Amino acid sequence: MNKTTAAITAVGSYVPDFILSNQILETLVDTNDEWITSRTGIKERRILKEEG
Repeated sequence: MNKTTAAITAVGSYVPDFILSNQILETLVDTNDEWITSRTGIKERRILKEEG
């Protein structure tokens, strides 16, 4: 029986520079930091503003 093998040869990551915090989000929609954090656990999210 032949054995097929595979290997991970590289990994990568990228984190966009722009941070959309819950405080900024509060000004855009009718919510607040406490509501978002208590339900999602999210305090900030990284947003890619331009493709690149």
